Amino acid sequence: MATARRDLRAEILDYLRQQLAAGQIDCSPEAITTGLDAKRSTVNRHLALLTADQIILKRNAGPATRYALATAVSTASKASAATGQPARPAFRFATEHQPLIEQLTAPIGTRKPISYQRWFVENYMPNQSALIPPLLAQDLLDRGRARGHQPAGTYARKVLEQLLIDLAWHSSRLEGNRKSLLDTQVLFERGRSPGDDEDALMLLNHKDAIEFLVDEVPHYGIRDIVVRNIQSLLMQGLLKAPEALGRARNTVVTITDSVYVPLQIPQLLDEILNALVAKSCHIKNPIEAAFFLWVNLAYLQPFEDGNKRTSRLCANLPLLMQNCAPISFLDVEPADYALAVLAIYELQDVSLAVELFEWTYRRSIDKYAAILEAMGAPDPFRLKYREMLGEGVRQVVSAAATIADAVACLAIEEADQEPFVRALREELKHLESYNCARYRLGLTLTEKWIAAGRPGL
Repeated sequence: MATARRDLRAEILDYLRQQLAAGQIDCSPEAITTGLDAKRSTVNRHLALLTADQIILKRNAGPATRYALATAVSTASKASAATGQPARPAFRFATEHQPLIEQLTAPIGTRKPISYQRWFVENYMPNQSALIPPLLAQDLLDRGRARGHQPAGTYARKVLEQLLIDLAWHSSRLEGNRKSLLDTQVLFERGRSPGDDEDALMLLNHKDAIEFLVDEVPHYGIRDIVVRNIQSLLMQGLLKAPEALGRARNTVVTITDSVYVPLQIPQLLDEILNALVAKSCHIKNPIEAAFFLWVNLAYLQPFEDGNKRTSRLCANLPLLMQNCAPISFLDVEPADYALAVLAIYELQDVSLAVELFEWTYRRSIDKYAAILEAMGAPDPFRLKYREMLGEGVRQVVSAAATIADAVACLAIEEADQEPFVRALREELKHLESYNCARYRLGLTLTEKWIAAGRPGL
């Protein structure tokens, strides 16, 4: 039976309309190709024809190329003129960066190969050097930090359920993952299964790594062993050699479409990784520290694979430790991300990365602040007994204790015991597989307890 021929021209237009309805005015060719699950060469040919017919418009060149419906651009311009307010487009690098972008997108044969430059991290002096302009870093800190004195990780735990979806999906999307946001939500509710494909594994690994980050980092702090464990969780089941998980690579890596040649000596990789993580701990402003880790982990390429996704999660370490809004790399396009890191790889120029980081972190700040506001004011009683409520839940679920037994083991003030029992019962009643991470409970254990009828409740 003959297979029906695809009308890619119509599919491309439908895809651009769908993205426009979601607020995305234009798209990169990589996003279109991934969204349609088609061959890049075929998509490029149809994009060229649609552009020639002036049905769509092409912007920029090289990795910064974007396509938009011609009618969408016209409508946005008219709306802007009518209201006197600028339309809110997708991210754009400032015009002043155009010469740098042209340099980075020049034919690869015209760009001079460059190896890893140790001075980039060695010359950096915490609280004296600055990758982000200090006034900008302070402004982002003032906007992103939670008010009041709370234990490390409190902010991230409060928004954990949304953070798991956001950071896992947006980070995986930057790696070419084809699952939709809805697919990701369903996947996280379902959990792992033997039939999971590579895209599902990537997302589920992100979920595990984020839960580890939120649960364990407040106890361990920012250490190289934490970075190694995050990489190990992100890449479990995705590396041919399991022994390479968390270990400095002893293989040669190359960067696609770049003349950058990463360092290849395992002992030096270990040494520099340890040094840059230690250096990040001395940076007082967590925004600068987050940017420092993101940039330097990606630049060093210390692991066999998963370096960029590890750098994105590790950017959250300083933010988590000082109760700032997490960064999820919301709405960042692969083409823009590629340009930002390419400038670091080949020129040690952070200007594109600073601009992209600021744009996406402000979006994260706004989103998670809205979530916290929707939650309302915290219950003072639950704040007082937050740790003990968590311990009580763990006792009932993992140690098969009754509520009475769990309470008896905890130092609850006599006057508070009755409301504590009510609060603990409420926590157990609403415990599900998708929110068990905040109690430091494993998914399998939680599902088993729920399937058994919630014994002890």
